[in-house]
Amino acid sequence: MSHQPAPLVLHPDRLLPVDPAVRAIATRLYGEVRELPILSPHGHVDPRMLLDDVPFRDPAQLFVTPDHYVTRLLHASGVPLEQLGVGEGPLSEAAAREVWRHLCSRWDVFRGTPVRYWLESELADIFGVTVRPSADTSDLIYDHLAELLGQEDYRPRALFERFKIAALATTDDPCDDLSVHAALDADETWHGRVIPTFRPDRYLEASEADWPAAVELLGTTAGVDTSGYAGWVAAMETRRQYFVEHGARSADHAHLDAGTAPLEAVEADRIYRAAVAGTATPVEAVALRRHMLLEMARMSTEDGLTMTLHVGVLRGHHEPSKQRFGADTGHDIPVRCDLTEPLRPLLERFGTHPNLKLVLFTLDETVFSRELAPLAGFYPCVYIGAPWWFLDAPDSVRRWRSAVTETAGFSRTSGFIDDTRAFCSIPVRHDMARRLDSGYLAQLVAEHRLDEDEAVAAAVDLVSGRPRAVFGL
Repeated sequence: MSHQPAPLVLHPDRLLPVDPAVRAIATRLYGEVRELPILSPHGHVDPRMLLDDVPFRDPAQLFVTPDHYVTRLLHASGVPLEQLGVGEGPLSEAAAREVWRHLCSRWDVFRGTPVRYWLESELADIFGVTVRPSADTSDLIYDHLAELLGQEDYRPRALFERFKIAALATTDDPCDDLSVHAALDADETWHGRVIPTFRPDRYLEASEADWPAAVELLGTTAGVDTSGYAGWVAAMETRRQYFVEHGARSADHAHLDAGTAPLEAVEADRIYRAAVAGTATPVEAVALRRHMLLEMARMSTEDGLTMTLHVGVLRGHHEPSKQRFGADTGHDIPVRCDLTEPLRPLLERFGTHPNLKLVLFTLDETVFSRELAPLAGFYPCVYIGAPWWFLDAPDSVRRWRSAVTETAGFSRTSGFIDDTRAFCSIPVRHDMARRLDSGYLAQLVAEHRLDEDEAVAAAVDLVSGRPRAVFGL
């Protein structure tokens, strides 16, 4: 008697409240936002994928290899990163199939995780997979996916339209010439909106070994002498303006802490020149970065770029993996962080400035109600960033929404941000957020704390209004 594989079936009410009465309200709210276009103001999709519109190579390199959410848990389960194709470049068909087997044969390690939820939604909703991944079904699913990936309807541009993406922001180096974005804009066969984002992190971290070369390149690109501090600032301003002219709406900053303590101009120049010479101390390098982050806020008041700040992550926790595979390969770990005091210098100067929008993201849940919500509940410039990275999960989203809403309401939040490199996860992540917010709002309606028409307005605003207002989309 043959063993039938377990089916892969998505429940239509997944993530909605268990109580039937509340679920009925949530279902109505979700129905109002389910089909709304996606606004993605922060993410890491490579725009060349959409310019070239080349079919995806294979299931492994679409779902597994570039997605550190997936590879990190497989690595923790005993699969070396190189066996998942990380750092290996294009894979042969045999190698790609083996990577896919690693995922399917360890499907159980993803139970209860948002990664499992996203992958199931992608496989079933986008690609019509009807059996649960396992060692026995690995080749069957791989063959099904590989056949679809060769079809016109599953090329990047076709999926972009199918996903109803109204705007997609990429993340770009300040020295990028943005030629891919320009080519997309000039392509008469392309009708989507893809905009760049200014991401200057590597040019602010003066303790990194390659920093002197980086700021020299920045100066060359900007046409500015960066041998001194004033030139460094001028080069940043020049490149930001270049990004604005090419459609950028935000500048993204990711650092270990949120410090913004100012330096006197003479001291900033002294430390900067020491850093260029390679003689700045670690303490001085951090002080210079904190001062420059304050300058970045000042620049945002002048050029209008929304300032997003992601803090509370120790990047590259496992140095051997960082050296072997590079950054963003699954070994970044959250740390405690403070916001109230570190951001005070910035907020005292610009917290009530009409041109600044500052979106704060952190992985430290302890600051949600203690610091984030009160800051956003007073300063006109501050918005609370959606749950990010390790917290982009159903229960974490619920905890976040509960922690910030009582103090800051819905209007002081950013709207959902997918922050993903995995292209096909964009629609399922946004759908997850819409389901969860519908459930939260439904509970308020059920408790007679909100009328249903207001709940509908709030649900729509979180999907469409917040990202448009906060990021100027």
